[in-house]
Amino acid sequence: MKGTLVEKIFGKKTGKNVSAGDLIVSDIDFIMGQDGTTPLAISAFKKMGDKVKCPDRIALVIDHSAPSPNEGVSKLHKMMYDFGREQGIENFYDIGDGVCHQVMAENHVSPGDVVVGSDSHTCTYGALGAFSTGIGSTDAAAVYKTQKLWFRVPETYKFNISGDLQKGVYSKDMILHIIKEMTSDGATYKSCEFHGDAIKKMSVDARMTITNMAVEMGAKNGVIEPDPAIATYINKHRRGKTSDMNFRHLKSDGEYEEEFVFEINELEPQIACPHTVDNVCGVSEIQGHEIDQAFIGTCTNGRLEDLKIAAEILRGNKVKSRLIIAPASRRIFMEAINEGIIQIFMKSGACVVNPGCACCVGTHQGVPSDNEIIISSANRNFKGRMGNSSAEIYLASPATVAASAVEGKITDPRDIL
Repeated sequence: MKGTLVEKIFGKKTGKNVSAGDLIVSDIDFIMGQDGTTPLAISAFKKMGDKVKCPDRIALVIDHSAPSPNEGVSKLHKMMYDFGREQGIENFYDIGDGVCHQVMAENHVSPGDVVVGSDSHTCTYGALGAFSTGIGSTDAAAVYKTQKLWFRVPETYKFNISGDLQKGVYSKDMILHIIKEMTSDGATYKSCEFHGDAIKKMSVDARMTITNMAVEMGAKNGVIEPDPAIATYINKHRRGKTSDMNFRHLKSDGEYEEEFVFEINELEPQIACPHTVDNVCGVSEIQGHEIDQAFIGTCTNGRLEDLKIAAEILRGNKVKSRLIIAPASRRIFMEAINEGIIQIFMKSGACVVNPGCACCVGTHQGVPSDNEIIISSANRNFKGRMGNSSAEIYLASPATVAASAVEGKITDPRDIL
């Protein structure tokens, strides 16, 4: 059967040929819920039934406000603890285990899976060759009860990306450039397939940055054809589940609604300026702009590769602005300690916090003051995103964020590397 990646994945799940526009009901391989949305899903579920269908296919993650910053959040966490115990949900990730999307990629997602989560950046797992997308809390409750969900099969946009990134330019710069060209709603409800030699040469960590931000141009999901690098990633992180890897036959050969071509040889580091993710320019257009705080982490850029890149810049330097760093998972934090990366951060004057979302969503661990300027490796810079509506947030790669922290102003990382 020919088809795009999303058509082939849904075709296998439903046992029939599916095409863009079809309405289907699919089995769900895994569902994820985090502490910002799961309490709503639990409340909705209690109106539907008293027992989840597949507790072994549910992961609950406390990451958005972890540890709890106040009494109200603590009550929500307790609701999740109680629900997990009542329903026998063993895949429970507590404070310090990491960001929901990273722990899902490390522990639960495989090529060809259909995975949903009550968080918009669930699209991250497309880097592993899965269909993954964010859903609302009521839909999450329905999945708890039935382990199924309905979808309209999305049309597919194909992105052909060729060339080699210059030193100091990374996948974050690439996806920011694409979002600038596509705009924040240019791929609404589309499945975005990323192809080309530039993608094939990327690490799995770098690919996850690409698919993570597909939703920032309105996409239903982002996905990359799985290859042997995915099997290596899964073997390294968990179950040794190579026997049912789909990377050998999960190839896209269907019809695309539209194709886009990007050549990246001359791409410079990119910056998303306040207050929209598609308000993007090259670092050369804005360098020298003073900052108050820098942040490296999140489901976009808190992985080990990102921390290594930041450490390369911070080694032997002292930061001139506040720099907060949050590893994306406990595993990554421990690897960074073992490799001496955390020591480099501490010597530079950075503040390293526990694995989790940290100040990304503005509930704790670095809420900016009025009119402060922030540069962040996160995926969103909407007004008020980090907890203060008068702060200004710039988005960039970990390299650009680290270089900017060292200089106290937006800086081209190529000037330091």
